[in-house]
Order: sequence, then C-alpha cells, then structure tokens
Amino acid sequence: MSDYDYDLFVIGAGSGGVRAARVAAMAGGRVAIAEEDRIGGTCVIRGCVPKKFMVYASEFKQHFEDAKGYGWSFPEPPKFEMTPFMNALHAEVDRLSGIYRRNLDNSGVDVIEDRAELKDRHTIHLVNEDRTVTAEKILVAVGGWPVRPDIEGADLGIVSNDVFHLDKVPEHIVIVGGGYIACEFADIFRGLGSEVCLVYRRDVVLRGFDDDIRTHVTEGMKRNGVRIITHANVDSLKKTGDGRIRVNVSDDSEIEADQVLFAIGRKPKTETLGLESAGVDLDETGAIKVDEYAKSNVDNIWAVGDVTNRMNLTPVAIREGQAFAETEFNESPMTFDHDKIATGVFTQPPVGTVGLSEAEARKQFKVDVYKARFFPMKEMLTGDSHRMMMKLIVRQEDQVVVGCHIVGPDAPEVIQAVGIAVKAGLTKKDFDRTCAVHPTAAEELVTMKEKFNPVGINTS
Repeated sequence: MSDYDYDLFVIGAGSGGVRAARVAAMAGGRVAIAEEDRIGGTCVIRGCVPKKFMVYASEFKQHFEDAKGYGWSFPEPPKFEMTPFMNALHAEVDRLSGIYRRNLDNSGVDVIEDRAELKDRHTIHLVNEDRTVTAEKILVAVGGWPVRPDIEGADLGIVSNDVFHLDKVPEHIVIVGGGYIACEFADIFRGLGSEVCLVYRRDVVLRGFDDDIRTHVTEGMKRNGVRIITHANVDSLKKTGDGRIRVNVSDDSEIEADQVLFAIGRKPKTETLGLESAGVDLDETGAIKVDEYAKSNVDNIWAVGDVTNRMNLTPVAIREGQAFAETEFNESPMTFDHDKIATGVFTQPPVGTVGLSEAEARKQFKVDVYKARFFPMKEMLTGDSHRMMMKLIVRQEDQVVVGCHIVGPDAPEVIQAVGIAVKAGLTKKDFDRTCAVHPTAAEELVTMKEKFNPVGINTS
C-alpha cells in the first residue's frame, strides 16, 4: 500500500477518462475520478451524441419530400417542434450519463463531482469541497472547449455547447467557421427550417480533408440552400432595436440574424487546471505534450483525449485511455496507433474518410486515383439532385489502398468497414476480387476500374 490516497486520480470523466479509470480499478488500483460538470464528457453531453440526434431530426424534412416519389402523400405539411424534440434528446443524454456513472461505480471507482486542480505533481485540490487528496499517478482527460473570437459583441453569439439548449429554431442563423462542426450545423439548421448563412475566412470548407470531399460538401450545402460567404471574417456583433443581431462582415457587408453560432475551433481545456504547479509542459495551443504512451514530461502525469490535441475523436480518447491503463495497471505496455483512423462528418450528404487525401499522397509517392460520381439508387424516384462521390487513392509501387473518401448516404457507416481494409494495408486487387453486394451504393468501391488522371498531372 502506497502512502498516497489513490493509485490513480483521473481529472475529467469523459470517454477517455472513464475508460482509463474503469480498467485501472478493475486491475486492482485505488482509483478516483473528478468531474466538475456531468459524467460523460463532450461526446455524450454536448457533442457527438446530441448532435447526431439533431442531424436525424433535421433530415426528416427531406425524407418527407423524398417519400412523395414513392407514392406517399401527407394531408398536412409536417411540422417540427423544438420543445418535445429537446426533451427527448436530453432524456437520452441523461440515460447515457447515468450508464457511465453506474459503470464507474460498479468498477469500484470513487466518483467525485467537483472541480479538481493540481497543487503539485501528486496533490489535487477539490475546489468546492476545499480539500486535497494525493495520488501516485494522475491522468488528465478534461477534453477541449469551443473558442469564442475576440471581437466586439462576441457574447451575443453562441457556441456549439449552447445549441442543445435552444428553445426554438432560429429564423435566420449565421454560422462562423468552415470546419466539420460549422458545416454539420449549417445543414442541421437548414433542415430544421432556418435560413442559414455560413461565413468562412478561407476559400473552401473542411480544410485538411481531401479536396473532392471539400468540393462535394460545399456543393451539397449550396443545394440545400445554405448561403456561403468565403474569404471573410465576422468583425463584430451588435444588438438591433428589434432584438436581432447585426453581423458586420469583413467584406463590408452586414447581415441581420436571430442567432449567431461561432464554430471556429476548439482548444484544450487546460487553463486554471494548475498544470504549471506540477511542472507540466504545454504546447502553443495549450495542449499537454505527451509521448507515445500518453506520458507528459512529468513522469507520474499522463493525458489522453482532446486535451492533448493529437486526434480529437471520442473513439481515439477511449483507445488512448485503454492503452494507458493496460500499460500502467495491467503490466501490458501498449500504445495507440493514430495512423489511418476512419471518421465521419455528418453533413447532408455525410462524409466517410480514412487514410491519406490525394494531395497528401502525391507529396509522398506516385499514386493511382479511382473516382466515381453517381446518383444513389434511392434518389432515382425522388428527383433529389445530390450525387454520391467515392474515391480510392492507391500507391502505384505496390497498389496498396492508402485512402478512401466517400460523400453520400450512409458514408460514415460504409467507411467503418472500409477502414479495416485500409488499416490492414489491402491492395486494389483485394478490393477488385471482393464480390459486390447488389444493389448497393457501396458496391462501387469494388467495381471501379478506370483510373482518374487529372489534367496536368503526370502519373507515369
């Protein structure tokens, strides 16, 4: 028995912290976890889960339109009501948070509902209880937080956390940003009936994604009726006499809106955590610097999840937390491989992507590109103009598929399976000899034969 109160103290009860705490406790460790908000973290409480429910809700308007092509008619126009939807959404969030709490209790973890701050490398101050505890090992898993711009009137806008507490659908919303959160909410609010204007400082949304994905998503948002202003920033927000918000844009234009959503990024939630008191090094973004085993420069302090700003995805945080606990408490050293992780973007239509973009691949080696654009079978009777896009990036020298990019119905579901193939290093020949499932959109992935050669690029 050590001289410390706990073998492990986890700060932050999101997905990564909860997984690490449970595995360590089940391995026999004396473990505590502190959470100042609600158990479940960003994903369950204010991120992936409630956002996906909003995506589902916003898609029904188009579903009702599509149904007409299949013989359905409605005596009255369908109507969306925010209050019953939000009640159902929060009931499910509460249920999931409760499951997280029960799993911690059943694993023998002490759950402390309080803010925890470091006093030194082994001492934690519980702010509300005004007491300290000590731990041999400390894991920081506090995640990230939405950024607000430093502009006049920024407090008049909301961030993604606030979306899930709106009591009505805004008539006109301005969304600032061009990342996946901005694009997802642009389509969500458009589907719920809002007039939507997206203001983005660059030329094409979804920086960092394959260029064909970026173009396809941009075209999709425009077809959905989203107004997109590029090469512009929002300079200030001001309240109007009738209670609306006047948005002053850097191109000298003005927009009046009922709501403004800032989706300009997230940053690690490390401020006022006391990390400097423990000597923990941070990078320029405020993220905790860690090695491949998630250890900081202080040899008894680790960090996992968004607070490290490596790859900010819930399943990644869970795997990082698992690897930490296995290494430190189960005598089974392991690291998590951040390469070739499949992910989805829940725009409308949605995105599924894994591996290298075409531009990234061309910087490293010669590539073959296979690409298809087509109307999904379901839309042939609806008149919907959204095409589907599928793309394979193949390394020429050994024909290994190093990237797969899909935009279209069920793309995130499809990419989960394709991610296995890309992670395993399968070749284009492996794809080709796999029999198609017909009739499906995904069969295109195993039937593409024609190489795509962009004008001006020598593929020899």
